[in-house]
Formats: sequence, structure tokens, C-alpha cells
Amino acid sequence: MAATFPMIIAFAFMAAMLLIGTWLRANVPIFRTALIPASLIGGVVGFILISAGLSLGFEARTFAPFTFHFFTLSFMSLVLTGSSAAAKKSSPIYRGGMWLTLIWTMSLAMQALIGFGVIAGYNGISGTSISGFLGAISTYGYTMGPGQALTYGGIWERSFNISDAATVGLIYASFGFIAAFCVGVPVARWAIKNGYNQNASAKIDDEFLRGYYRRESRVSAGQQVTHPANVDTLAFHIAILGIAYIATNYWLVFMQSVIGDARPLGVAVGVIFSHNLFFFWGLVVCVIIRLLMERLRIDHFIDNDTQKRITGSAVDFMVVGTIMSIKFAVLVEFLVPVLLVTAAVTLVTALLCFGLGRKLANLGIERAVTIFGCCTGSTGTGLLLLRILDPDFSTTVSKELAFFNIAILFTCFHIILVMSPILPSYGMTTIWIVFGLTFVVAWAVIYAMGFMRGGSGFARAET
Repeated sequence: MAATFPMIIAFAFMAAMLLIGTWLRANVPIFRTALIPASLIGGVVGFILISAGLSLGFEARTFAPFTFHFFTLSFMSLVLTGSSAAAKKSSPIYRGGMWLTLIWTMSLAMQALIGFGVIAGYNGISGTSISGFLGAISTYGYTMGPGQALTYGGIWERSFNISDAATVGLIYASFGFIAAFCVGVPVARWAIKNGYNQNASAKIDDEFLRGYYRRESRVSAGQQVTHPANVDTLAFHIAILGIAYIATNYWLVFMQSVIGDARPLGVAVGVIFSHNLFFFWGLVVCVIIRLLMERLRIDHFIDNDTQKRITGSAVDFMVVGTIMSIKFAVLVEFLVPVLLVTAAVTLVTALLCFGLGRKLANLGIERAVTIFGCCTGSTGTGLLLLRILDPDFSTTVSKELAFFNIAILFTCFHIILVMSPILPSYGMTTIWIVFGLTFVVAWAVIYAMGFMRGGSGFARAET
């Protein structure tokens, strides 16, 4: 049995870092003031311990698989979570969700092109020959998140010899989380102070700062849908995810056996059905499961609050694992170009999200802060930032994210699933044309839908 313990102990080490992060958030003033989440703090502590050789013998690579699977679980769980009746009937949700989708689409294309440009400039000045794809993968760490950075980076390493692509992608993802809170939190505080947010109950109280509830103010985490004498509700929800995981795995195995090494028009289409893209096919499977449950009228067996706890937990462990997966030697080797790309991407993403958010007639600051979090970290990061402005999710923005998470698969299908797995096989001219046109078309749709005519600044709540 001793041989079964290493990965369990590795997970326990991650969990310990999350606990340490929680304690530091509650007791270190600078962390409380900056509202840095425990997962980010714990991940940094874990990275320091690993780099110093004080991690119980574990290396950075040990935690990469945890990052991948918790990212996949967070997306699959998010899709299994249902929408309220109001969310399904309210047309403004779709309109707001479309704005979030178009901004995300523009960010995805824009960040990759910025990465290519910065690395090309760095190579020209320094005389180095760093692959431009180590700049382009910034969009997978920022806009798409650590799971995709690990996924596509791994494919580029194995199939196209882009050395250290996965690790560099995780570095961008880690810096993206930091950027989300270093920029997003001050903006959210400024919005509350000046009355730009719509939820008047928003306040940054002691519980929000410390990161935990007092005994007398604890809230419910969900409702029981199964009798505890039969099966625990949490176990039941995890079991549904387990079925989805099994179905996704065998779907990919089947498709791999059908396609084999086929390369129509020279394109390795088998990559699309590799386990590196498990997150995408897992999302599709969960959409089908959710639709079947609704059609069979058994969707009440999924408690949304419980499902959200699973999603939130997966995001927390994903963030911890992301930062702990960074290899110190790779970070040092590419530190200067990575910092240059990070600074450029963060600045332009902030200008995009907040600049176009100012044009919205209502909920401009809420949507801008939320999508900035999504474009620098993940959907979970966007929700964390939104909670500062809208603690009880009384606005429609949280519901718009449900629409957004599905819509981006259609607006970015050609990049996410067609080009990204084999991006290094395309010529640079093709990449710049496709990504550039994606940005321009999304901008044109935003203009055509009237999102650019709402005003020139964030509207105060009373107006």
C-alpha cells in the first residue's frame, strides 16, 4: 500500500498550502487590504518551499497534473450548474452575456498578437532567438486559464518542439492571477467609494477582509437532494461528475482509434481528440448530461449551491497547483521577456475591458471588472472580483457569465479547437490574419449592437 501514497500526500501538501494561505489572509494586513485570495497566497508559499527544497521531496512537475484535472473539473462542474428561471427568461442577460463574450474573444486574439510582437522586439534588441510562441501562449495563460496553457503548451512541446511552452504558459497564468487582483481589486474599491456599482449593499467589511465568517453569520452551502441514510448529497454530485469523466475518456479513446494517424490536407486532426483537450470534450459531455436531465425532468437532483461549491473548490486547488507547478529554473531563464509580455498584456487588457466598459449604459463597472478577471485568470477569478461590487449577486452579471461560458465556444471555435492545438504549424502571416480578423470582427459586432453608444464614463448608481 505504501506505493499508493505519493500522489495522495502531494494533494495533501497542496491542501496544506491552501490552509496556510487562509491563515495568512486573515492575519497579515497587506493581504487583507489587497483582498488576495488564499489560493494565490498558498500557491506562492508552495512555490517558495519547492524552490528551496522544503516540499517533502516533491518537485514542481508533481503538481501539473492536479492543475490540469482541477481546471477540467471546474469547467465541467460549472456547466452542470443550472440557471434560475429568471436567467432563462430575461433577455438582458443574453445581451450582457454577449458583451462579455465579445470582449473575451477580442482579448483572446489580441493577447496572442501582443505576445508575438513583444518577443520579436525583445529578440531584436537582445539578439536572442526565443520562440514567438512563448509570447503567444500568454493568451492561453491569461484569457483561457492555466488548464489550457498546460494543455496547448504540452502539445506544442511534444509535437512542435517549442521547449518549455507548458511551464511558460503556467508562469503567465500565475502572473495573470496576480494581475487580476492587483488591478481589479483597486478598481473595485474605487467604484464602491465613488458609487459606481449598482448594489448599494456592497461593502468591504471585516469578514470580507479576513476571508471567513464568524460563527453567528455563517451561511448555508446548499440543500440536500438525497437522503443521508442512502448517499450523501456531495458524494452524489461528485458521482455525476465521475460519470461525465468516464464518458469523456471513452469518447476520446474511441475517436482516437477511428482517426489514428490520419492527416487530411496535412493537418493532424487526431490532436483534436487527444486527452490534452479533455476539458473541451468534458464540457460538451456535461452540456449533454444537463440537457438530458432537464428533458427527463430530473434536473432537481442537482443542487446549484452544492455544485457551485464543487466548482469553487476546484478553482481554489487549480490556482494553488498552477503556481506550485512553476519550475524555478525556467522562470529565471525567461524572466525578462515574460515580464515584458506580462506588462504589455496586462496594460492593453485593462484598457480594453475598462475602456469599453465605460461605454455601457448600465452595469458598466460590474461587467468591466468581471471580464477583466476572466481575461487575466478564469471565470472563477471574474466571479471573485464581481463579489466585491455585488456581494449577493443581485445584478444580472453573474447570470450573464453562464451564457458567456457557452457562447465563447462558438465565437472562438476556430481558435480554441481548430488552430490552437497545432498553432506552430501555421505560417505567421496566417496567424496574424486570422487572429487580427477575429479581433476586428468582434469589435464590429460590439459597435453594431450599440454597445459603443452608451456614454463616455461609468454611470453612478443613482443615475
